[in-house]
Amino acid sequence: MAERPPSNPFDLKRRQLLKFAGATAAVGGLGLQATLSLADEGKPKASGTDDGVLDVAIIGAGMAGLTAARDLQNAGCQSFVVLEARQRVGGRVLNHDLGGGQISEAGGQWIGPGQTAVADLARELQIDTFPTYYQGKTVVLGGDGRLEIDLKGTFGTDESIGAKLSELSKVVPSGAPWTSPRVAELDKLSMGDWLAQQNIKPEDRSGWDTSLTLTGGVTPAKMGLLHFLSMINSASCDYMKLDSIKDSAQGTRFVGGSQALCTRMAEALGDKLRLACPVREIADWDREVVRLITDQGEVRARRVIVAIHPALCNQVRFQPALPEGRAALQRAWPAHSPARKTAMVYRRPFWRDKGLNGHTLEIKGQVLWAWDNSPPDGEIGVINAFVVNAMVPSDHDAARQVLAQIYARSLGDEALSPIGYHDHDWGQADPWSLTCVSAIPPGFWSQHGPSLRPACGNLIWSGTETAEIWAGYMDGAVRSGHQSALQALGSLRKA
Repeated sequence: MAERPPSNPFDLKRRQLLKFAGATAAVGGLGLQATLSLADEGKPKASGTDDGVLDVAIIGAGMAGLTAARDLQNAGCQSFVVLEARQRVGGRVLNHDLGGGQISEAGGQWIGPGQTAVADLARELQIDTFPTYYQGKTVVLGGDGRLEIDLKGTFGTDESIGAKLSELSKVVPSGAPWTSPRVAELDKLSMGDWLAQQNIKPEDRSGWDTSLTLTGGVTPAKMGLLHFLSMINSASCDYMKLDSIKDSAQGTRFVGGSQALCTRMAEALGDKLRLACPVREIADWDREVVRLITDQGEVRARRVIVAIHPALCNQVRFQPALPEGRAALQRAWPAHSPARKTAMVYRRPFWRDKGLNGHTLEIKGQVLWAWDNSPPDGEIGVINAFVVNAMVPSDHDAARQVLAQIYARSLGDEALSPIGYHDHDWGQADPWSLTCVSAIPPGFWSQHGPSLRPACGNLIWSGTETAEIWAGYMDGAVRSGHQSALQALGSLRKA
């Protein structure tokens, strides 16, 4: 039977190039190092050439950078290195160790329909998935009131308003929202502006405010309408596939946590991965060999994949200066969308016995959204939450007490006796985690969009923000890693 062609033309290009690269690897490492002699055959390939110049240097060991490294390695390229500023891999995915072999995700954790790139990667790495728990009633807290309601795997937002957004998203390409035929009209509005035009009842508006704040890390007034529509476009132009739990982008988790994908990819890299190695300066990016000045010395490479957050690039010195369009994009990119994620641990998920799903929505309160984040077997109970940083104490013990009181009101007095508590503020975690998500404001794409992806000399831009679909998600990070590896391999062969 003939092989079924991939539905995405990019997947076809990727397969063709990787097959071609694999075929040429035996005669000189992708044809890039033709000086290898017959005497070298059978010996391990060095991580660089005789002059110490690598084919590729990758900045960032998040999901994008590690995917790019994996693709290079699978294609037969051994002349590369991955430089990571942190003492760990994963970037914006991170697992809390709860003990006893259990974890809770501190960063990105979900995948859903259409996110095939990250799902394929998990299968290749033999990492299983399981559904997010949402069976039962959600508790809504507001003032002194408490309401139990079955939201059927949604956040309770108005479906008719969601349908309007879905229809609008059809004219906003996910990979290039600035090319929309309605860009002038749509990019001048925030989501707050647009919602104000829909005559939504105040009691219904709170659901939208919570949902959008969870998605973008900012209030609707700071979220660009054009940007949000491009996100919906990624979800097959279906708002409910983006901002729900059932059959949506929050529908599926990874056994062992999302960081397991990164640690497993990193294990295969050996000494090609350098941790605690921040890049301070990128010089000669417009010449044949790029020089990277790091805390562990200088690295030279013919191509550089920059797989870090665009705003984080502002902490790197570029010599010569980047083209003004790219530099302006980096300066304007939102650098701080506060996201603080907590995990309260219990001996068992006691709320399930009461017909509750563990989800809590607090209107104008300290908890944006809390949910059942227990392991797949329910061996222990875990309630994760996105909290309002300004309203929850920064002190670990004080925050634990405040949240336990809220959960007791929502789920029952058993919540007053947790056996563990974890807290991660992405805005304060380390110098390399400026933010968890990027909420793009009105007007940004119109002005800066065309500068997002084009290479600058021998610099190739990667990271989830550059993805053609599912930008900002783990799936987007994986896609951008594939794309940047292809760019590097292709440009090296042309050279």
